[in-house]
Amino acid sequence: MDWSLATAIAALAAACAALAWLWRRLRRLESERLDERRRARAGRRRLLDLLRAYRALADALPDAVIVAERNSQRIVWFNPAATRLLGLRQPRDIDAPLGECLQAWPIARWLAAGRMAEPMGDLPSPISPEVRLSLRLVPYSPEHWLLIVRDVTRLERLEHMRRDFVANVSHELRTPLTVVHGYLEMLDPAEHPDWAPMLAEMQRQSQRMTQLVEDLLTLSRLESRDAVPEETVAMAPLLATLQREAEALSQGAHEIGVEDVAQVDLAGSQHELHSAFSNLVSNAVRYTPAGGRIGIRLARTADGGAELAVTDTGQGIAPEHLPRLTERFYRVSTSRSRESGGTGLGLAIVKHVLGLHQAQLRIESEPGAGSRFACVFGPGRVVARKRRIGGTA
Repeated sequence: MDWSLATAIAALAAACAALAWLWRRLRRLESERLDERRRARAGRRRLLDLLRAYRALADALPDAVIVAERNSQRIVWFNPAATRLLGLRQPRDIDAPLGECLQAWPIARWLAAGRMAEPMGDLPSPISPEVRLSLRLVPYSPEHWLLIVRDVTRLERLEHMRRDFVANVSHELRTPLTVVHGYLEMLDPAEHPDWAPMLAEMQRQSQRMTQLVEDLLTLSRLESRDAVPEETVAMAPLLATLQREAEALSQGAHEIGVEDVAQVDLAGSQHELHSAFSNLVSNAVRYTPAGGRIGIRLARTADGGAELAVTDTGQGIAPEHLPRLTERFYRVSTSRSRESGGTGLGLAIVKHVLGLHQAQLRIESEPGAGSRFACVFGPGRVVARKRRIGGTA
């Protein structure tokens, strides 16, 4: 065979092999491209299905859900329940300021509080005043807030029925307890020495029941109120009163100290604040062993508010109990509470009194290291103390 022909045939064969390799490579690339497209289409379908599922879930929620921009507070999106509960309409209210759309409620300051905003409850719906709503602000992303609005009409109605029931029963118990207590007072243990222990126990339990009824009535009254009288509560004489009450209850068994480093007064109800502070002081005395120390201190807070703190060197409270201390009738130790004469309602009363004053109860405690109960008031509740003639407060 001619070498030139052989060379040409070899070159042609090499070219054919190269073309075949290139064709296979192109087919593989095309197949991979098709697979990629199929995967992309499948991914888009899954994403669309997921978005439809989320949309269906949001549409099915009974709670109103609103997404708003953090900075501008403009509405980005809301679900159909927001139309039913709040009257929002699409597309009219998209990109509208949230405060303007809900201007029936005083929420401007609440929204400004951001993640520190406490849930708001018992607000009338803009659609129907009979419908009561609660609001909760949730950090949704670095740029957005999630506002959740829930219909609590039924819960509020049940709560109202419960309050009425407790108040009515407490009122009805008052008269028979007064009669029983009166007859017990008429019985002289000296005339019936065999009955003396029994009469003493009956009188103790009668007094405890009377105190329980009074606390229930106080709690019902506080729960039915939306505001308190705006008086100037002079804190210097109130602190002196708290010290006298603590000393009377202690009977010399404790060291009791009072500090007034704030030198300010508070705006609110004299009666209610005295009741709340007195509850904290009496608890500190009751649950601190003899020889311990009770401290009452009024100081300013960093934001310009004020804090009345009651500290003790008592047994302390385990961490798992702290979140539930303000629940009605919750007891860390049932036997210890009954022996001390407590009704289990004191801290619930304190919490409601402070709530009416837009204040908070902060509790710090460790077993074996004592406790600290602090009533924290915002700057709006602080009143400059007037000076009397002669330079004394």
